[in-house]
Amino acid sequence: MKQLLILVTLVFYTVNSYGQKKETMKEFNPNYAHTVYFWLENPDSKEDRKAFITSLKKFLNTSKYAKTNFIGVPPKASREVVDGSFTFSLIVSFASAEAQQKYQDEEAHLIFIKESSKLWSKVIVYDSIQAE
Repeated sequence: MKQLLILVTLVFYTVNSYGQKKETMKEFNPNYAHTVYFWLENPDSKEDRKAFITSLKKFLNTSKYAKTNFIGVPPKASREVVDGSFTFSLIVSFASAEAQQKYQDEEAHLIFIKESSKLWSKVIVYDSIQAE
C-alpha cells in the first residue's frame, strides 16, 4: 500500500498535457484515492478523445469534492508487468470516504457519465484508503 501511495504521489507531480497543472495542483490527500481506467470504444478517434477529455475536465473543474486530480494516458510500456491497454486514467483524491460518495452522487459527475459513457467500452475502478 505504501508503494501505491508513493506511486500515486509521483504521478501527481509528473507533468502531463492532460493532467492538472503544477500551478493549480492542490496537495494530494492520502485519506481516499479513487483510480479509474477508461477504455474508449474508438481509442484512435481524435474526436472521441477530445470529447472525452473536454467532458472530464468540465466535470473535474466543477466537482465540489475532488481534492486533486490527474488525467493520464499510458506510457510506452517498459516492462511486461505494465498494463498499457487503457486509453485514459484518472486519479482523484478525497478527504474521506463520505466525500467520495458525495462526489459519486453530485450532478457534475452524473452529467459526465451521461455525456461520456457512450464513448467508452470498459471502465475499471480501484479505490483505496491509506494503510495504517
